[in-house]
Amino acid sequence: MLRGIRNASSNWLGKTLMTIVMGLLIVAFGIWGIADIFHGFGQSNLATVGGTQISTEQFREIYNDRLQQIGRQFGRSLPPDQVRALGLDRQVLQQVIAEAALDEDARRKGLNASDEEIKRRIMSDPNFKGANNAFDPARFAGLIRQMGYTEQRYVTEQRQTELRRQIAGTVAAGVEPSKTLLDMLNRFQNEQRTIDYVKLGAAQAGNIDPPTPDQLASYFDAHKVQFRAPEFRKIAFVVMTPESIAKSITVSDEDAKKAYEEQKDKLSTPEKRRLWQMVFPNVTEAQAARSKIQAGASFDDIAKERGLAASDVDLGTVTRSEIIDPATAEAAFSLKTDEVSQPIQGKFGVALVKVGKIEPGNQPTYDSVAAKLKHDIAVDRARAEVNDLHNKMEDERGGGASVVEAAKKLGLTAVTIDAVDRSGRAPDGKPVAGLPPGVELIAQAFASDVGVDNETLQIGNNGYVWFDVLGVTPSRERTLDEVKDKVEAGWRNEQIGSRLMTKATDMVRTLDQGGKLADEAARLGLKVESASGIKRDGTAAGLPGAVIAAVFRTARDGAGQAPGAGPDDWVVFRVTDVKVPPLDLASDEMKKLKDGLQRALADEDVGQYIVKLETEIGTTINQAAVAQITGANTN
Repeated sequence: MLRGIRNASSNWLGKTLMTIVMGLLIVAFGIWGIADIFHGFGQSNLATVGGTQISTEQFREIYNDRLQQIGRQFGRSLPPDQVRALGLDRQVLQQVIAEAALDEDARRKGLNASDEEIKRRIMSDPNFKGANNAFDPARFAGLIRQMGYTEQRYVTEQRQTELRRQIAGTVAAGVEPSKTLLDMLNRFQNEQRTIDYVKLGAAQAGNIDPPTPDQLASYFDAHKVQFRAPEFRKIAFVVMTPESIAKSITVSDEDAKKAYEEQKDKLSTPEKRRLWQMVFPNVTEAQAARSKIQAGASFDDIAKERGLAASDVDLGTVTRSEIIDPATAEAAFSLKTDEVSQPIQGKFGVALVKVGKIEPGNQPTYDSVAAKLKHDIAVDRARAEVNDLHNKMEDERGGGASVVEAAKKLGLTAVTIDAVDRSGRAPDGKPVAGLPPGVELIAQAFASDVGVDNETLQIGNNGYVWFDVLGVTPSRERTLDEVKDKVEAGWRNEQIGSRLMTKATDMVRTLDQGGKLADEAARLGLKVESASGIKRDGTAAGLPGAVIAAVFRTARDGAGQAPGAGPDDWVVFRVTDVKVPPLDLASDEMKKLKDGLQRALADEDVGQYIVKLETEIGTTINQAAVAQITGANTN
């Protein structure tokens, strides 16, 4: 029943609940206490929430599913002890309890969701739409079957999600951040500073003699980790996605032309016209106004005579379908540019319409879109084939075949990378090409080993990657001779950085004692530059984040210094102005900030409601069963 949280977390309520229950986990456990959790359970019960019982098998299933999701987020599978160290076991438990509490609350309140609403939500889900952008029953059945659902169970889960949404929406209704909070955030986020600054470079560091052998050896010994050769792995992998399978699928012109006819309206660009409209109480007044226009008066003149503002008559640039009144639409789209219609008897009175600029529509030919249509159809058909090939690949792997062997038998292409490090680079330092996007293959490979049967990685909703680790080249310390050039460059950069920091510190001391930045710059042969409108989270041309952070740690008229963009770059500055713009609640930026705060406050209210609900309806947990499933009882 509760396994549907995987699906629910894809919508706004699911995401809200995930954020809430994780943030309030400690509070929730504090409220439950531990005195009531060791009684009243049989072997098959893990928790009771009100009148709802959660079986150990239900929790085991959702717990394992959630760990697989988390593993994909981390790029590797996490061992049980690390899962518990991160508190993920408790987070999953609280998530299950929270959903059960909301379901119990919905039942007690007598809430219900109509069959029509659930049907509408399912049919509008983009995951279930085919090549023609319409609900595809076959695709729907295949995807829910792949997730382990029957149709009846999936519909039940969607109904529960809708009821949880109703509760959360009611609890969070009317929540708004205060003006004081918005003003405080506005000051922090939108404060702007202006600075004068100079950049110190390698020239200001002076002449640096080449290092002696002892200096080079000493620097190398102190920084050996920087020059260590990384571990490399040899891996083989197979990528299977609808896009890759679609390349081998041929779509006939007949099928593509059928799709073209079905999607004509979607593919076409409708004609648009700039329109103005005035509505009159009767035909006589409308005809009189038109006569004035014909005699030389403008449409705007007539509007002003009638006390109408420009916005009252300007319909903007619209398509025919955007005009509500059919009679007005018919007349407007039969006129030429700058023509004024005869009086039109419409739904809202007698109208005159004027046409401005006409933007012609466009209906692409079949030939111009045939390639894309065939590709889309092929990808749609490939989804079903991917499921079949996935099962065959799993069978081959289960029978002991390697990734390369299984791919060859099924006609798939296996890719072998001879050497790649954790950052995805080859021994020459260049990024390895051809890695599958959307999946942490390299991270998974470095979490595995030679001969290990690895879990299948998933790309999106219907793509898969299988991989084997074929070899491991351990990390090793390089000798000084192998990396002598890099060591010399590192030593030189360190010397330059040290001298520039000392010089910058002396300059700031002089400025703090009343010196002028222009005088200091002239003494060093440097140019004083200025930057204005700097924000905390913004960027300024030529100024890295370290400089901006230092600027906002410095008071007005104060001086400061920070490292620049490179090892031979240092910045000395003086803050010349600080401005805080007034709070403008009507600005787009503040509207976005307010919306974000409103969502956060709503999440907090819903979280508090869930904690209170769990206490009121009664929540008991069989910690022994939880420990058995999460592996805590093995410690």
